[in-house]
Amino acid sequence: MSTKLIALFLRASIALGFLSAVADRFGMWSPEFSAWGDWPHFLSYTQSLMPWAPASWIPAMAILATVAEILFALCLILGFKTRLFATLSGLLLLIFALSMAIFTGIKRPLDASVFAASAAAFSLSIIKEKFFEIDSLIERKKQKRFIY
Repeated sequence: MSTKLIALFLRASIALGFLSAVADRFGMWSPEFSAWGDWPHFLSYTQSLMPWAPASWIPAMAILATVAEILFALCLILGFKTRLFATLSGLLLLIFALSMAIFTGIKRPLDASVFAASAAAFSLSIIKEKFFEIDSLIERKKQKRFIY
């Protein structure tokens, strides 16, 4: 399989994983497939991953995580600043995985493959080949501008 196709698969799978988690916290998945099912349950889960944080911080942290997941997913789907957003995705997923492991036990992040998703994002960040990415169009425009 070509590196370009692997990068495309990584971009899509990481982005769709983020969007699926966001959809879940807004009740877009049916109950039999849902981890949280709604925002209040997601807030409770966020608190379980941050027991050290004051309760007043939890809504802001949940919103921050949600906005980051949406932004990172969109940038990965579009292929905009892929290396940057892949790295940021890897860091976000690693933070989630470590928080899950420390505060809920190691089994949950392993079962949810959060460490593997983090590793996939970091792997994507080092792939130089571009395929169906806005970054490619931006590079071409820059090259044409410098040629003339």
